[in-house]
Amino acid sequence: MNLILGALNPIAFNLGGIQVHWYGIIIASAVVLATILAVQEAKRRRIDPDHIYDLILWALPAAIIAARTYYVIFEWSYYQNHVDEIIRVWDGGIAIYGALIGAGIVVYLFCRAKWIPVWLMLDIIAPVLIMAQGIGRWGNFMNQEAFGRVTSLSFLQSLHLPHFIIQQMLIDGAYRQPTFLYESLWDILGFIVLMSLRHQKNLFKQGEVFLSYVIWYAFGRFFVEGMRTDSLMLLGIRVSQWLSVILFIGAIAIIVLRRKSMKEHLPNYLDSNQLAPK
Repeated sequence: MNLILGALNPIAFNLGGIQVHWYGIIIASAVVLATILAVQEAKRRRIDPDHIYDLILWALPAAIIAARTYYVIFEWSYYQNHVDEIIRVWDGGIAIYGALIGAGIVVYLFCRAKWIPVWLMLDIIAPVLIMAQGIGRWGNFMNQEAFGRVTSLSFLQSLHLPHFIIQQMLIDGAYRQPTFLYESLWDILGFIVLMSLRHQKNLFKQGEVFLSYVIWYAFGRFFVEGMRTDSLMLLGIRVSQWLSVILFIGAIAIIVLRRKSMKEHLPNYLDSNQLAPK
């Protein structure tokens, strides 16, 4: 006999009258794990680990602000009447593409200031970033957001999902496609692929680990986004879906053009930081 349970509580615990959300705990855990792994790789690529810590301190706030700003812009019809809710990021409502834009700007400026090859830093970050995205989707799970269209209990059971996932997908009286799970699994698989290939000799030029991440993530996000019911829309178009197409094609084009135009001058990823002191 199946035990019928209600939705999981998005609040982990109360601390001095402050509600600590599972969403925040999961995101923070993902950031910590990503930082640890990035520091280990930075040492191998002759980059001072302190630069990773400093970069996180600048990039993380920028990513959160940009992610929320991106989301609010495309949901302005709601937030113009609920201005007090704009800062409530702990309730969800942040856009990963917005976060990537904000963090990307900081990475570029930081690396230029510290004389670190930008492409190399992006290569170090890319695999742990997609891992953190995969983990972070479980924050959406706890908030019962980023779900898909109405489906049936029998379909969810046919996926052999744990009961707690099936029960959490019972939203507003109907079972929903667990699109958070589809994207999470795709991201974790991408992490495994990139980590497995990154140290293969002469496989990647600097920048191509990151560009491969863009290709992988954009490809999967395009299909997952098509199943979601909470997509950000612009003129009737799913913004993230079309942005995925642009990024997918753009990343492939950049790899091809760099290989053709800079073939003799592109360092391999394993060449590490050529600007580091000898």
